[in-house]
Formats: sequence, C-alpha cells, structure tokens
Amino acid sequence: MNNIIQSKLELLPSSPGCYIHKDKNGTIIYVGKAKNLRNRVRSYFRGSHDTKTEALVSEIVDFEFIVTESNIEALLLEINLIKENKPKYNIMLKDDKSYPFIKITQETYPRLLITRQVKKDGGQYFGPYPDVGAANEIKRLLDRIFPFRKCTNPPEKVCFYYHINQCKAHTICHVADDYFQKMAVEVANFLKGQDDQIIHDLQEKMQQAAKEMEFEKAAEYRDLLQAIATLRTKQRVMAKDLQNRDVFGYYVDKGWMCVQVFFVRQGKLIERDVNLFPYYNDPDEDFLTYVGQFYQEKEHLVPNEVLIPADIDEEAVKALVSTKVLKPQRGEKKQLVNLAIKNARVSLQQKFDLLEKSLEKTQGAIEQLGDILQIPTPIRIEAFDNSNIMGTSPVSAMVVFVNGKPSKKDYRKYKIKTVEGPDDYASMREVMKRRYSRVLREDLVPPDLIVIDGGQGQVNVAKAVVKDELGLDIPIAGLQKNDRHQTHELLFGDPLEVVELSRNSQEFFLLQRIQDEVHRFAITFHRQVRSKNSFSSKLDGVEGLGPKRKQALLKHFKSLANIEAASLEEIRKLGIPQKVAENVQNHLKENL
Repeated sequence: MNNIIQSKLELLPSSPGCYIHKDKNGTIIYVGKAKNLRNRVRSYFRGSHDTKTEALVSEIVDFEFIVTESNIEALLLEINLIKENKPKYNIMLKDDKSYPFIKITQETYPRLLITRQVKKDGGQYFGPYPDVGAANEIKRLLDRIFPFRKCTNPPEKVCFYYHINQCKAHTICHVADDYFQKMAVEVANFLKGQDDQIIHDLQEKMQQAAKEMEFEKAAEYRDLLQAIATLRTKQRVMAKDLQNRDVFGYYVDKGWMCVQVFFVRQGKLIERDVNLFPYYNDPDEDFLTYVGQFYQEKEHLVPNEVLIPADIDEEAVKALVSTKVLKPQRGEKKQLVNLAIKNARVSLQQKFDLLEKSLEKTQGAIEQLGDILQIPTPIRIEAFDNSNIMGTSPVSAMVVFVNGKPSKKDYRKYKIKTVEGPDDYASMREVMKRRYSRVLREDLVPPDLIVIDGGQGQVNVAKAVVKDELGLDIPIAGLQKNDRHQTHELLFGDPLEVVELSRNSQEFFLLQRIQDEVHRFAITFHRQVRSKNSFSSKLDGVEGLGPKRKQALLKHFKSLANIEAASLEEIRKLGIPQKVAENVQNHLKENL
C-alpha cells in the first residue's frame, strides 16, 4: 500500500457512495458501491483475499470516492460509471448479448422478422427469446400457418412462396383490405399463448381435407398440429394468470456468482439465461449491479413483474426497473424463485472447475510469467512479427493480450514504408519507432511487456528504439522458434539470456498462444497486401486506368482471369469508358 492510499484511507467517510480504483496509468480498473465507504474501501487493503481479488488489489495505486445521499443513489451512480468507463474488473458483471424478438412489422403487407433491436416504429414485438434458435423455431411454424409477406418482390410480381400458398402479399391474391390486420391479431394471440383458436381452425381444415380425399394437405395440417403440440410441451405452463415475468435467482461460491433469469411469457417458462462471473463486492450488492445492467444494456422489454430472492433490497430493484417488483413468500411465485436459485447452484457447481482452469490459464499464467521475469504482472502484452517473401510487400503486425486473453480491438497492422529488400532488423526498427512514438505522442496506455517474435537481433533492435531512443522503460522479450517452427526459447534480460520455462506450464502455453496469434495475424495481412499488389501490378501501364478504376475492377471481378474473360459491356458497366475497357483486355491478353 503506497502513501497516497494510506492517507486517503484515513479521510474516508462512513457515508454511502461509490469508490473508483485506478492503476499506475490512472486508468479506472474497478467501480464499486458501498453503504459505508470507510469499511468497504479499507477492506481491500486489509486481511487476505482470494486470487482474483489479490490481482485487483495489486494493481490499485490510487482511488477516488463519491458520497451519495442513499445506497440506492450509489447503486444508480455505480451503474452509470461502469457504463461510461467500462473498467476491466467490472466487465464480467454485465452480459452484453442482446436477446432476439419476433416482430410483426407495421406495413401494408406485414412481415414476420427476427430482430435484436426494439424500436418505436409501430411494429409489435414479442419476446425476448433465450436464443435465436428458439425464436426461429416459432417463426418457421408461423410462416407455415400464416401467409405473411416473405419476399422482396414488388406486389405485382409473384414469388416462390406464393406458389406454395405461403405468401399472399401480391395484387393477384385480391385479399380484403383488413386481411393482414386480422392475421396479425391471430399471430399476436398465438405468441401470447392464446393458441386454442388456431388449433381448432387447423383441426377443421385437416378434417375437411381428409373428407375431400386431399390426404397430402391433411397430412400437412397434421404436421402443423404436432409442431404446435411440441412447442407447447417445451413451454411449460407455470402460472394460470398468463403474466409476463422475469424471475431472478443467484448463488455464490468461492468468489464466483451465478445468476439465473427465467423468462416467463404468458404464464409459460420459455427458457432461462445463465451468467457466471467473479464478484468483488458483497454478493447482494453485485447482484443489484447485474440487474441494473441487465435492463440498461439489453434494450430488454420490461415484463409485468420481476421476482427476486428474499435477501435482495426490493426498493433498490424498483429504482432500477419500472415495473412491479416482488419478493414472494409462498406459492407458485416462491417456487419459481427457489427453482432459479437451485439452478444457479447446480450451474455454478458444474462449471466451477472449468472456470478455475480458465483463470489459471490467463490470470495465473501472467502472474507466473511476471514472477519468472522478475517484473510486475504483465497485464497488457504487445507482440510483434514481421512478414515478407524475399523482401516483397514487407509488413508487420501487432497483437495485444490483456489479462492473458487476446484484445482484438487493439490489434494493429503496419505496411513497411522505409525499407527496401529483405531487412528484418530495419523493418523492426521502423515499426517500434512508429508504435511507441505514437504511445508517447497520444499518451496511450503502454504495455507491461513487449514480445518480439524473433531472436537476439530483433530484440536488441527493439530495445535500442524503445529504451535508448524513446526513453520508455518497458520490458522486452524475444520468442525463438525451433526448426519445426514451434515456440522454443524465451529470451530476456540485459544481456539477453534464455529463460528456463517448463513446457507443461501455463505461462509457456500463454507465450505459445501469443506467438501463434501474432504470426497468424502477420501472415494473413501479408497475403492480403501481396495479392492486392500482384493484381495492381498486372494492370500497371494500361492507358486511362487509374487507381479508382483498378479498385472497381478488383472489387467486382475478384481475379485477373475473370477480367480477361469478361465482355467489353461488362467492363463498361463499372463506369469504364469503351476505349479504356479495350485497353484493359488487350493488355491482359499480352501479359497473362
């Protein structure tokens, strides 16, 4: 604990509020809330913690706090701060996937769609469904029963679905003005669980078709009835009042939390959502944070009721979601909450071993790597690799691993600009200069470790640029491959020495993943550049063909052979004049 933290701990009030932990770069790494700021924040720096909390505490070099009037106000502030700053230790508290809905569009010829966005566009939305498979299963059934518009053809042009009697959105159908509106009401009733009328109508049609000896049509109606029966079986009836409910339950063990959400729609349990994540606060407080993010992030349709466990602050949940919130004490609703809690416990027990292994592969690996290299835990690792063939189209690539996992949004590609010929050292020098000059210029977060896919020469070049020229104190290591192109040795230190690593250790597997990933990324980029350069060079010298026209040809025809095989008219359709199109064809015939 440093002096800044020690001094601030003495000034903490006993009021409710939010606290904000920061790392050595001033980056917010965790946001929490507390009923008593003094007790909560001090608890991080006293006593022993589990591995994941130790990892958080080890990165804290400063903290701030904001006092609020109440615990509920602290909860709302915490959710806003997490949404704004996206701290890395909070990120697992939220589940950012959006749920699918079935939508009836508001059009002259309505359509049935699967969507993950709920908009105020006049359409009717039903759901959410737990996954797109469940939504598609229902939509396929409805498409077979109701002849909604299923094509993009203009009304006067019939489509394939018209011929199989599944689309009547054409002028030739001569349907009544309110035909689709009535059908939309029937579908809405079906999706609300009121499917008795549809079943009755299908039974009558099946019997009528059988009487008229149309057995194939009768069999089709029979299959539809069986599909509805199967769907009914999957959607277990849980309540007689046909209400929409979200039912929450949670269970904690060994620093991990599992939250289960049951979706009850029209009295039917359509499915559940399962989320597992490490928690750093009191379980009930992190559960409230999760509920807040659940409704804030997902554009989630708010149900008629939300059911929560007995130990959760009911008023806090009411502040998060504008609907009826209940803590049931008995009856069916209490059984639903207990069922959600039971499933959370089972899920956590089943997956706990896998989660521990995952944590060992990532957090444990970077901690052990830091210990071996005698540097602080390398939370952020930036790795580089060069790629060229005999000096042609030289490129370099950078991949980033954060907490032992790839952070693909931070990957970067570099076309080598100042080097001619196969000079790997000069290419490395250029890339190091470009990358870390930008880090200094734009005040970017520097890595805790730089990994070079190469030997002693490449590492020394990187050191000369990063440490000597730019004055950055960043550890730099090299990864050498053996003659089978496999990760073989780790080079580190001053002077460079081989670091002994167990081939079965998690830190070795981490370095192997990093080396494989940066090599893959660099090779893929090099192939793209080489392909583009090869294509362009074959078209160099064509009179009247500039860069934009070359690009148009590449995008449309994909290959030189396709361009040569194309007619003049096909080339001219891209906006290329007749004379230039002739020049292209003549040039390719002479050079291919």
